Amino acid sequence: MKKSFLYSGLACLTSLALLLSGCGGQQNSGGKKPAAPATLKITYVKSPLNIPSIIDKNNQTVSKAFTKTKTEVSFPDINSGAKQTEALAAGSLDICSALGGTSAILAASNGVDLKIVGTYSRAPKAFNIMAKDPSIKTAADLKGKKVAGPKGTILHQILVAALGKEGLDPGQVEFLSMGIPESVNAMATGRVDAALVAGADVLRAQKAGARIVTNGENLVDATIVIAVSGKFLKEYPGAVEQYLSAHKENIAFMEANKAKAYEYTAKETGLAPEDVAAMAPWYDFNPAITDRDVKELEKTQDFLLKTGMQKNKIDVKSLLVRK
Repeated sequence: MKKSFLYSGLACLTSLALLLSGCGGQQNSGGKKPAAPATLKITYVKSPLNIPSIIDKNNQTVSKAFTKTKTEVSFPDINSGAKQTEALAAGSLDICSALGGTSAILAASNGVDLKIVGTYSRAPKAFNIMAKDPSIKTAADLKGKKVAGPKGTILHQILVAALGKEGLDPGQVEFLSMGIPESVNAMATGRVDAALVAGADVLRAQKAGARIVTNGENLVDATIVIAVSGKFLKEYPGAVEQYLSAHKENIAFMEANKAKAYEYTAKETGLAPEDVAAMAPWYDFNPAITDRDVKELEKTQDFLLKTGMQKNKIDVKSLLVRK
């Protein structure tokens, strides 16, 4: 009788323990967080010509990858690097799918907890300084001219590098900070002498009579990265691996089905398929972080410090999680 009562009591306690461990839904029987998050927020950025992201939007590769874990995936459309890192810092974003190296380093230097887990693209030929004025043939001809473009970005870095190559300081041009479409419009109407232009807007500027003065080739690799919240990476490393695997599937699809990939991209950007085909070779979408990428990111930090946009120097390598 005593043994029966004891076994019955132990069974009740075990049942109670199991019941308590199941409460809340965020812990398993071992008291640990689940391997996959309930929600996953990843930016959708299609510019300048982010073909893998556009493929993902059409094929739903990432969303399908998380169906087994019942993770609800959303894709906030945030193009601005500064707004992406703000959202990351606020916890309203988990993964920046395509973030300029400038934005990543600036955010990290200001205390944002982020890690770079891959390279989205390198595209020096896709980032250009353009002008309509026929007297502007090289970056040296920009001395004393008005140049419009987005401040603190890869394009701005290319401008500073191009001027430096000609022995000019950034202060020797009148720089006006504005978005790419606005810069192209300002150049087309003669309000500025040159514009910093990338992606589909390069073709738009050319159709308006502008020419490419120079691009990032042999100056800046125009490195765009994949960044994640440091907290998220620590809690859900498997989810980050799963995302990167799906991203690689999109790249493989692009390489195996170029016509379809260009068709998707043309529809999403408003470009003609032949224009996409002409621009696609400008981009290297290899997601591995190479030694050259590391050097380019360190060059980016030098640019930010030199121009006074970054105050606190950081160890760039400490941000990298190389797979």
